[in-house]
Amino acid sequence: MALPLLLLEAAAVLAALAALLLVLICMIAHVTARKMPTFHRHEEEKFFVNAEGRKESVPSIHDPPTRELSVVVPSYNEEDRLPLMMDEALDYLEKRQKQDPSFTYEVIVVDDGSKDQTTKVAMKYCKKYGSDKVRVLSLVKNRGKGGAVRMGVFSSRGKKILMADADGATKFADIEKVEEGLKNLQPWPNQMAISCGSRAHLEKDSIAKRSYFRTLLMYGFHFLVWFLCVKEIRDTQCGFKLLTREAALRTFSTLHIERW
Repeated sequence: MALPLLLLEAAAVLAALAALLLVLICMIAHVTARKMPTFHRHEEEKFFVNAEGRKESVPSIHDPPTRELSVVVPSYNEEDRLPLMMDEALDYLEKRQKQDPSFTYEVIVVDDGSKDQTTKVAMKYCKKYGSDKVRVLSLVKNRGKGGAVRMGVFSSRGKKILMADADGATKFADIEKVEEGLKNLQPWPNQMAISCGSRAHLEKDSIAKRSYFRTLLMYGFHFLVWFLCVKEIRDTQCGFKLLTREAALRTFSTLHIERW
């Protein structure tokens, strides 16, 4: 009898802790979220430096698109990992453009107030490929990943906009899979659609490499996302998402919390 009682007591404690955590999350969300999201761009952030070292005004997502694809790469202290991702992405994009000259693209690296040489590393690609294909936006201060992605999205020229992490965790060629997913969502209501990459099928391999504590935290986080946010998307944290221009404008115009 003692063991069942202990299990019941442990379950009650865990339930109480989960309820307390839920209340805490709701309080934090209420305090940090703004009723009317504002988009502020510092004066220095209204320009980017082109391959010749001259300042040019950044475009706006409110302008008509002039590229097929914009790739937004939020980067914070990524001088070491960024080159691998950029080499892979640009190699793919250049080959695709040679096969289909009508395909046009741009890569926007958003340096989110890095303390290392992220901007300098990214500018090397700007000089190599030209500022029409690679642009670097250097933020005055660190905004967080959400804020960095929003700055890149609002400065993009593409009909479709891809979010891609600087660590290259997803093979860039997998863009074809999210493009297929976006295509399968047609007809798009009001030209709005989002296709999300997923690494859920790799979960068993990742669990084998994690500690039990990290695995427990992972499942706890997944449960909270499922319970509070979305139930249909298994991997919400994959930094590989493709949006139509209209969906990107609507999504990031209503962003309340920049840090996430």
